[in-house]
Amino acid sequence: MSGDADIRIAAAVIVDACGRTLLVRKRGTSAFMQAGGKVASDETPEEALAREIREELDCGLAGSPQPLGRFLAPAANEPGRMVEAELFAVVLDGEIRPAAEIEDAIWHDPADLASVILAPLTRHHVLPLVPSLRRNA
Repeated sequence: MSGDADIRIAAAVIVDACGRTLLVRKRGTSAFMQAGGKVASDETPEEALAREIREELDCGLAGSPQPLGRFLAPAANEPGRMVEAELFAVVLDGEIRPAAEIEDAIWHDPADLASVILAPLTRHHVLPLVPSLRRNA
């Protein structure tokens, strides 16, 4: 179980046919990260992920999220806190339209560690996974 300092999240690793991953940036912040968010006490990580994708990207999930594991990293937007992230490979159903607190969404080359500010979870855990998840589209 997570400790008091951990923020429990579910995050989507979305990869296109070119091997790029979808990253989002929340309004008023500088770090790009995966779409997703906090898991409520009454929902599973998969339910939280589906809810967050609807809220943040205004689209759904095609098929079931594929678990990639649980990872711990410093929180990008809450200094001194850690995120405990359940990562899932997902395919989106519908057009991406940034909504809610999402100010920007980009397709990012996982080899590029310098052109944008990356959340610690994204830099150290997600981007190394992306090459193995390239979609066959």
